[in-house]
Amino acid sequence: MAADVPDWIASAGIVERGDPTRFAATMAAPLEVRAALFPLYAMAVEVARAPWVTQEAMIGEMRLQWWRDALEEIAEGVEVRRHEVTTALAARLTVDQAKRLDETVAARRWDLYRDPFEDIGHFERYIDQTTGHVMATGVELLGGHDTSELRNLTFAAGVAGFLKAVPELEAQWRVPLLDGRPDAISQLAQDALTKLRSFKRESVARAAWPALMPAFEARSVLQQAARDPQAVSGGCLGPTGLSRPWALLRARSGRF
Repeated sequence: MAADVPDWIASAGIVERGDPTRFAATMAAPLEVRAALFPLYAMAVEVARAPWVTQEAMIGEMRLQWWRDALEEIAEGVEVRRHEVTTALAARLTVDQAKRLDETVAARRWDLYRDPFEDIGHFERYIDQTTGHVMATGVELLGGHDTSELRNLTFAAGVAGFLKAVPELEAQWRVPLLDGRPDAISQLAQDALTKLRSFKRESVARAAWPALMPAFEARSVLQQAARDPQAVSGGCLGPTGLSRPWALLRARSGRF
């Protein structure tokens, strides 16, 4: 990348193409915040898509291992393999953050195979290690702290995002839900809503609120799924029309 081009610009393009929700949320934040968050979110995009760019599980494993090796290099403080995302990450992540994100990559191995989650604990760990770890790291990059209170919000956001992904997972012959009955889906959404309602914005430093903004769709998605669980397989979850920018505006104020 040219010396006069900020190192996060390429990352922003990756997020724009691969994660419209995080892109919209981050573009609503100040410029200096975007520079901190886009490399993190770009890594999340690249890791999430790694299992889906091939039908061969072994190749998917190799792609995920590449990211694990890169994060290990960052954690060890050695020269990091050159890549538009890893170079930007290496300048920002602490040792502990790199190790935490390694768990995110490892959790994505579930996406490689068609086995269902083992139990509710396995599902909750997956949500926590993917959505939870990424959002917690974003909060820390902006000066906040990872807390159990924060993890209530990340769980709600993670479940919402997962429910939105169900149609695509089913189309790929995955078994995304432990219990696909309408009552069970409704209960899962209600449980996530309970955690969302318990979140207090005051528990996160105001400067770090932009890292919470990717959760701006969570309430709408979960309310719809709780009310009409059939909408999950129908792929019609999430705010639409004027409700979408309104939800994003609320999130800028730390309200979800």
